[in-house]
Amino acid sequence: MKFETTASFDGDFARLSESERKLFLDALKAFVPACDEYAKYPAFKWPKTLRVKDINGAPGIWEMTWSFSGPDGRATFEWIQIDGALALRWRRVGSHGIFKKP
Repeated sequence: MKFETTASFDGDFARLSESERKLFLDALKAFVPACDEYAKYPAFKWPKTLRVKDINGAPGIWEMTWSFSGPDGRATFEWIQIDGALALRWRRVGSHGIFKKP
């Protein structure tokens, strides 16, 4: 699955602690294959461990929770097209506070 990032995501990622970055990158090991399945089958059920869902009040923006027990870890993304294929754009990453401007 191809992806791109926003400047907001890049800044957020730079502010994460080393352990938060590791938790996020570890979550991608399950998230990326799940995205590939979603691209093939949009009715695909996301792994419960990732808690992927669309954000109420923010049409077209989704969230993925990559840490439940602390530190609070969430990321927002949207589906886009890259080279004619479904891809995603990472928008924000961090704590629950990212939902103020997802």
